[in-house]
Amino acid sequence: MFFFFGSTAFIVLRYHLKHKPLVFYPLMERKGIGAQSAEWASTKTTGERLIRMVRDNEDDLKNRIGLATLYIQEARITGNNMYYDAAALRYINEVLAKDQTHFEALTLKAMLYLSQHHFSDGLVLAQKAQQSNPYNAFVYGLLVDANVELGNYEEAVKNSDQMVSIRPDIRSYSRISYLREIYGDYPGAIDAMKMAVEAGGYGDETTEWSRIQLARLYENTGDIKASSMQYRIALNERPGYAYALAGLAHLALADKDYKKAIALYRKSDSTVSDYSFKEGLAQVFFSMGNTQMAERLMNTVIEGMTNDAKKGAEDESVGHYADRELAHAYLFVKDYDKALHHALAEYNRRPNNIDVNETLAWVYFKKGDAQKAVSYIDVALKTGSKNPTLLCRAGVIYAKTSQKAKGRRLLEEGLKMNAGVDVELKEESKAALKRQ
Repeated sequence: MFFFFGSTAFIVLRYHLKHKPLVFYPLMERKGIGAQSAEWASTKTTGERLIRMVRDNEDDLKNRIGLATLYIQEARITGNNMYYDAAALRYINEVLAKDQTHFEALTLKAMLYLSQHHFSDGLVLAQKAQQSNPYNAFVYGLLVDANVELGNYEEAVKNSDQMVSIRPDIRSYSRISYLREIYGDYPGAIDAMKMAVEAGGYGDETTEWSRIQLARLYENTGDIKASSMQYRIALNERPGYAYALAGLAHLALADKDYKKAIALYRKSDSTVSDYSFKEGLAQVFFSMGNTQMAERLMNTVIEGMTNDAKKGAEDESVGHYADRELAHAYLFVKDYDKALHHALAEYNRRPNNIDVNETLAWVYFKKGDAQKAVSYIDVALKTGSKNPTLLCRAGVIYAKTSQKAKGRRLLEEGLKMNAGVDVELKEESKAALKRQ
């Protein structure tokens, strides 16, 4: 249901045959416990004021930026990205039409491009914004994100150093943490993410998102007690937080508490639009031996992502590349030809990214070509990442080649922290290790 501002509902015009934009974009009602929060009440009040201001004054650039920022934040909180992307871009583009060098508009548009996985376009815009304001920390954060996704890791480190030197805060600490993780420094990544959480306001979405990342880091290092504690703190500070529920669901799955995992994933899925929750639920059913239900869920994910991609092709304001995600989904249902199609599409856009190379390597391995997989898994390991899933996949691949000793070492290391590894890969890794 949409929330209509003011005492009289405005007339909302949806897309016509020529995809004309809405007259305005009302905020969509949040779901679950978040719909009763004080934060949501405040957001609605702010949204009403901003919509009224921009509606009445076409030259009001400041409040257009404010409204676009609000839409972007709502997309993060609710997962309704396609709707809010179109809403935010409408007002960002109106600002840029009047001032093509407007710094805030450039940074917001770059942020949207990055969220839509248009990483090269986002980098270009972020660089343009940085040139006009080289002393702004936020723009260096965008440069970090774009360069990481494109596999320009050394440049990303330089950007993060500049960012933290200008403004040491939750945004800069969290990016330092991510880069340390990429380079295999889990203790350093945990320390930096702790600093990020401590720098934020308790209960804020950005803070609790950082806490979820901290919990994930603990999980990937095998510290399940600390991981669980962080997920629970996030739930306490932000009741009903979907990503905290999903984190606890993942831990329950690793502990083979399937009933609990199902309940938590379903609760997450009922409040936020994020395909990862259905994917997690599919993993639970697969682990239970209910492959029919697991594949049904994953086919729903594939259908949804494919439809979103089609909508994006028709309207660039909501376009979102999801080829890596689709490759993983097709891997789950064992359609390796389609998995390869999407993995290659992602690789052609960003051939230096370690995660993309890992995905492509795993697809080739599943298609029975371990030797071809080696060249890509080599790239995936180039930064020294210690991600347990990466280590297990690399170990399984090398174990099928002449590099068996390397495969054994990676498998042993990956399986030490097996809570973060899905059931099928875990069993495959154990079997490969026994054959050594």
